[in-house]
Amino acid sequence: MNRTKGDEEEYWNSSKFKAFTFDDEDDELSQLKESKRAVNSLRDFVDDDDDDDDLERVSWSGEPVGSRTRPGSFQSLSDALSDTPAKSYAPELGRPKGEYRDYSNDWSPSDTVRRLRKGKVCSLERFRSLQDKLQLLEEAVSMHDGNVITAVLIFLKRTLSKEILFRELEVRQVALRHLIHFLKEIGDQKLLLDLFRFLDRTEELALSHYREHLNIRDPDKRKEFLKTCIGLPFSAEDSAHIQDHYTLLERQIIIEANDRHLESAGQTEIFRKHPRKASILNMPLVTTLFYSCFYHYTEAEGTFSSPINLKKTFKIPDKQYVLTALAARAKLRAWNDVDALFTTKNWLGYTKKRAPIGFHRVVEILHKNNAPVQILQEYVNLVEDVDTKLNLATKFKCHDVVIDTCRDLKDRQQLLAYRSKVDKGSAEEEKIDALLSSSQIRWKN
Repeated sequence: MNRTKGDEEEYWNSSKFKAFTFDDEDDELSQLKESKRAVNSLRDFVDDDDDDDDLERVSWSGEPVGSRTRPGSFQSLSDALSDTPAKSYAPELGRPKGEYRDYSNDWSPSDTVRRLRKGKVCSLERFRSLQDKLQLLEEAVSMHDGNVITAVLIFLKRTLSKEILFRELEVRQVALRHLIHFLKEIGDQKLLLDLFRFLDRTEELALSHYREHLNIRDPDKRKEFLKTCIGLPFSAEDSAHIQDHYTLLERQIIIEANDRHLESAGQTEIFRKHPRKASILNMPLVTTLFYSCFYHYTEAEGTFSSPINLKKTFKIPDKQYVLTALAARAKLRAWNDVDALFTTKNWLGYTKKRAPIGFHRVVEILHKNNAPVQILQEYVNLVEDVDTKLNLATKFKCHDVVIDTCRDLKDRQQLLAYRSKVDKGSAEEEKIDALLSSSQIRWKN
């Protein structure tokens, strides 16, 4: 692509030449990896181990792929592009003269790209003019090889001013997508923000700015940063999530300070019996709700740590709330709270049991938390589907439920079969024998 003299001068004035290295990115990359482990909202850039392709390639749709080394022959990008004399230029002793040309600086852009694709060592520093660098990039894109495209982009990122780099990539969408992907991988949020700002991609700019909160460890500073994100041009759905994130962290800071004080004072029974294992700060909403149901279940709705307050503030669905509250109260073996969770009263004052998550799930959770058989039997009996009820009762040895269900079904054969599963001389065996000998039951088989 032809450039005016002014463009060339701008290029030369803005170009910088130094040895290629990944070292400048190490701190940010390690922070990003740590954030990826902690926050599930970020994408995982690690490819599947069972991928048979040795070299990563750009897909035919132009979507970028991650960089990966090729065992044996494909060195890391830092090794492949290193211009240190020992690696790049000195021929190996005993090497045939015909192969000395591998270390020549006279390779064309297309030859250089082919060598990079094969994992050969070569320097890109000889491509000094803007036109040569752009030709090198176009050759890399035409190869449809993600590693090579990324290698060339790293070179351009280092040797071009960002204004020229952005301008040239704006009309080269495949390379642009690779650069965006690469900057996200290494965590270069500053350059990524500048790029989105240049492209006028406001929503991506806002999301990239929002991700910077991952690098802020101090809870109060992170909260203040999130507050600055609220007015950014997100979609309506994302705006609601950002607001919730800010509100949740604000609540967590208050709860954490209060609970740390209560725990250190040693005067609150729940904290004495069940010391906290971790801070509540920066935990997901469901984890915060579980914590609240565990330590603050009976608090009035007006307090920030009240489970009901959290439910209403963040519009938590009934199913999620009941599931979380059940897990927390069952873990504490607070069976009265469990009972109250499923007891409803109609306008006439009559009570009944109701479970928005299904009583079969209630039984599973109760059993997981070692609920007594008497508690389990009560909830197994509330399962409406007969087959599911029998399976659960048999699985968890709720003998009375199995016996009574077989009696109601008038299923003599199933009752006989179950007789062998109860203890000899037990009350359950006597109950089965009494039913089998009863003349008042008209058995179906």
